[in-house]
Amino acid sequence: MKVLLADDELRLRKVVVLHLKKAGFDVIEANNGKQAIDLAKTYNPEIIVLDVMMPEVDGITACKELRKLPEFTKTPIIMLTAKATSDDIEVGKNAGANEYLTKPFSPKELIEKIQEQMRNG
Repeated sequence: MKVLLADDELRLRKVVVLHLKKAGFDVIEANNGKQAIDLAKTYNPEIIVLDVMMPEVDGITACKELRKLPEFTKTPIIMLTAKATSDDIEVGKNAGANEYLTKPFSPKELIEKIQEQMRNG
């Protein structure tokens, strides 16, 4: 199963990629929202994980843009971010995110959210 992970924080991304691969996922990495959109169009992942605060295009905008594309209207999208207020969560959900996971988080928690989204999808 292909997971697209977009986060501009290289160290965090590497740790998450390691855990996702260990759990059996193929991981496509992006370091900003624009790259995430381009890679999603190219690789058509089964699930997308987006950081909110990224350069070029933020995760909220990337989520909205992906939701406009017919091939991603039903693809689960998980926001992964340090922005943790109820307003932030509402903005993420309104942008089209299925889940909103706040940092700090455990990679195990992210894997559980991914598996849950795949079961529900």
